[in-house]
Amino acid sequence: MISPWDRWYSTSCCLCCHVRTGTIILGVWYMLINAVVLLILLTALSDPEQYHLTSAELANDLDVMDDANMCIASAISLLMILICGMATYGAYKLRAAWIIPFFCYQLFDFALNTLVAVSIVVYPNTIQDYLQQLPENFPYKEEIGALSNICLVLIVLLFIGCILGFKAYLIACVWNCYRYVTGRGSSEILLYVTTNDTTVSDISRFQEYI
Repeated sequence: MISPWDRWYSTSCCLCCHVRTGTIILGVWYMLINAVVLLILLTALSDPEQYHLTSAELANDLDVMDDANMCIASAISLLMILICGMATYGAYKLRAAWIIPFFCYQLFDFALNTLVAVSIVVYPNTIQDYLQQLPENFPYKEEIGALSNICLVLIVLLFIGCILGFKAYLIACVWNCYRYVTGRGSSEILLYVTTNDTTVSDISRFQEYI
């Protein structure tokens, strides 16, 4: 009997590259995205007058993001860079434990997106409320608002479903990389023990012969 984990296990991803290479590319890509976000946030903190969006610009009664929220967002981006760097290093150096934080982040992100999809199904009117909060110059706002709630829910669910499917594939790639690194480490330990046992056995036979 083949377990479900072994049935979906594969050492290749994206039809062409190894899961280890795919994890390294994914980690570097996430690091670049979070680095760009962190750079934007730090620039906004250094010059708040230029990058501060007021409530009047978005037809809302509250500021979009104050300095405290921007500091929190900067800390999260810095933490994400650290987690992605750990995953990249772990895949490159074959350290399985370094990949686990990035894998946990993927699961957490997938769970949040799933909750968003569930909330849209349970509360479909939230889409219309969100459209009303958009600025007046938002592209195609009137055309989108003219659609029925059922049509909007189906479109949003289709979009989120595609995102969830892609994220699930990336989670599987990272998990397969973790299994590959763990299995390779176990194989090296087994080979080391077997080699040492063979060496000790040969030494014992040589001593008996002498």
